[in-house]
Amino acid sequence: MAEREPRVPQHPTGDAGFAVYVHWPFCLAKCPYCDFNSHVRHSPPDQARYIAAFRREIAHRAALAPGRTVSSIFFGGGTPSLMEGRTVGAILDAIGEHWAVDPKCEVSLEANPTSVEAGRFQDFRAAGVNRVSLGVQALNDADLKALGRMHSTQEALDAVAIARRYFERYSFDLIYARSAGQTPELWRAELELAISHAAEHLSLYQLTIEPDTMFERLYRAGKLSIPDHEAGAALYEITQEITAKHGLPVYEISNHARPGAECRHNLVYWRYGEYAGVGPGAHGRLVTEAGRMAQSTEKAPELWLERVEAEGQALIEDELLNAEAQGDEYLLMGLRLVEGIDPAKFATLAGRTLKTSRVNSLVDQGLLTYKLGGKLAATPDGALVLDAVVADLAA
Repeated sequence: MAEREPRVPQHPTGDAGFAVYVHWPFCLAKCPYCDFNSHVRHSPPDQARYIAAFRREIAHRAALAPGRTVSSIFFGGGTPSLMEGRTVGAILDAIGEHWAVDPKCEVSLEANPTSVEAGRFQDFRAAGVNRVSLGVQALNDADLKALGRMHSTQEALDAVAIARRYFERYSFDLIYARSAGQTPELWRAELELAISHAAEHLSLYQLTIEPDTMFERLYRAGKLSIPDHEAGAALYEITQEITAKHGLPVYEISNHARPGAECRHNLVYWRYGEYAGVGPGAHGRLVTEAGRMAQSTEKAPELWLERVEAEGQALIEDELLNAEAQGDEYLLMGLRLVEGIDPAKFATLAGRTLKTSRVNSLVDQGLLTYKLGGKLAATPDGALVLDAVVADLAA
């Protein structure tokens, strides 16, 4: 009797795409504001050993979610630009062995703009990376030092120029509201400088004090001062004004792009598609025959490596999401987008419709608006208090 093809579950998220997230957890130093799963090691990791482990974990995820076509791949961290080009290439080969890969697949890699890492861009391009995202964070040497960055403004701009040479698509990050001394005039000038070097995309984040970071300890000790809510909102409004003026309008709360140049990988998250997460501390959302699963892996790199070598995977969370949880996640992710959410998709995921009275109240308050096609989106005012808007809708 012929073996049957594995059944691909029918689900309402396939239109958003299928992505693979690869986490490389190693950094040269831990930034004081960072709460990501990143680790500093005195000796470099055995990349051949990690390649073998990534191959095994990719095979495990493909067995859970067969028959997909990969629309985007993202190497995040940590600092993926510390990887060797051959490591990146081997991981991409493994993904291609287990899933179909769209010929137009976006393959992004995060990089720090130190001169040594920028010199690897040619190797990454040869391996198959077609988009880089640079962690610039500031274009001011004093602030870069305060943020714990290991590059200067000039090194950052040099790295952007090298990225432009090897990649048609590149982006870089800046943090604003990073100190009480950052005035609207200073941020306006810095943003204008950034846009003059940007091609199609910028990620612009307002500094938040994350738990268990050095910045949290400094903030609680009164040794770090950041703009208050009103001052932060003013910087946010300046951000929207200047980026729109230069043709890079906001498409997600912290991301700006020329039309058509949005980060396709992150759109999979925000549109509530599927994504496989591999590597230490990676998160994923896969739709299996059991339903939509929330997954995460062992965070500690050495423990992750040992578990994958012993068991073929290192999941520490593999939880079935019920309808209410899926609806809540869709609201939380989708309302970050300027395009908004589809109320019909929410109803399919959550098993209920949005409460008309709550929607109408938020519309009347100027926090939500209806868009063409019936989508529901946060207004600029709503984006400033998005957590409250989502909580109101989810209740």
